[in-house]
Amino acid sequence: MQDGTPRPLLPAISSRYLGRKCLVLDLDETLVHSSLRPVPAPDYIVPVEIENNWHNFYVLKRPGVDKFLQKMGELYEVVVFTASLAKYADPVLDKLDPTKSVAHRLFRESCFNHRGNYVKDLSQLGRPVGDTIILDNSPASYIFHPHNAVPVSSWFNDPHDTELTDLCPFLEDLTNTQDVRGILNPYVQHG
Repeated sequence: MQDGTPRPLLPAISSRYLGRKCLVLDLDETLVHSSLRPVPAPDYIVPVEIENNWHNFYVLKRPGVDKFLQKMGELYEVVVFTASLAKYADPVLDKLDPTKSVAHRLFRESCFNHRGNYVKDLSQLGRPVGDTIILDNSPASYIFHPHNAVPVSSWFNDPHDTELTDLCPFLEDLTNTQDVRGILNPYVQHG
């Protein structure tokens, strides 16, 4: 806190991302699905210590996630904002994003607990809200900012899912809008 004002969750924007909009991505059931039970052919296994015991998380990547992250990293300042704990999400992201398309990572402690739900308050990021988009499978996560949301279905293991690939042209078009809220407002009929 400085002068009684809370510090933004993100650092000042770097010159690399100047002029870009901010794309906030959820992790679980949006980009990957993880299970404590073994699954056939996991993309990777992440060991995590929970209460002094080690547990393996079996992680499946959503189809198209690699190209999606690469493309979005070229167009946006990408932030993964998850309600998961860092000790799980960090190693998952290390494997998911080896090329560092994701500029920033935010975890559960950065969420706002609102009536038992973890809410991602975009106004706390330190970026103009009109330049910020959130892609999340849980509407409760963006309850404070529904006009900034691109809803995505929950993904568990469907190998034929194409949602991330299908969203790329739309998200590319959003980079040219003045204020994303005019496009993403769920209460306005478009077309």
